[in-house]
Amino acid sequence: VQLVESGGGSVRTGGSLTLSCSHSELSYSAYCLGWFRQALGKEREGVTTLKTRSSMTFYADSVKGRFTIAHDNTKNTLTLRMNNLKPEDTAMYYCAAVRHTYGGCSLSQAGYRFWGLGTQVTVS
Repeated sequence: VQLVESGGGSVRTGGSLTLSCSHSELSYSAYCLGWFRQALGKEREGVTTLKTRSSMTFYADSVKGRFTIAHDNTKNTLTLRMNNLKPEDTAMYYCAAVRHTYGGCSLSQAGYRFWGLGTQVTVS
């Protein structure tokens, strides 16, 4: 699976931004797709994930109520709508994918096989 992120940029505190991740055709019926981020000097962390078969979503506590993940299977696009952005949201944001087998879609980066190159989000 190939993934390409876009939509990053600079925004003021309290502002909004939408990230997009275009992906190649998914070969199997169910995948976990997710957004992860890595701030300077910190480890990569899970932001939100989605199970394609059911559209079930999972969010990190730090972004619940502010971020929304969505997937358009017809357009092969994963989006991340980010509202009420805070300086601590500043990071490189990555799109990731892995074939879903059972259970939920983890927010741990360890289980994800396919990664995009990332898009920078800066909040000031």
